[in-house]
Amino acid sequence: MEDLILELKKEIIEVLNLEEITPEDIENDAPLFGEGLGLDSIDALELIVLLEKNYGIKLENAAQGKEIFKSVSVMAEYIKNNRKK
Repeated sequence: MEDLILELKKEIIEVLNLEEITPEDIENDAPLFGEGLGLDSIDALELIVLLEKNYGIKLENAAQGKEIFKSVSVMAEYIKNNRKK
């Protein structure tokens, strides 16, 4: 699970062009939106594409995305249980 969390942090940094941030800067349980990383709705779309492209996970609706994108830990758990790639 730790490997998946690290991989996910690297992918988030790359996809969202967070050049000043390292994987170590992202806390596993910190919120991705709002206070934590401070991501916005455009970033959410990028994360949805990342899930589909890298893990074969297609989200059904925006509400599902809100739950999954709470933190890196929540995303990793969801990926672990639902990945198709």
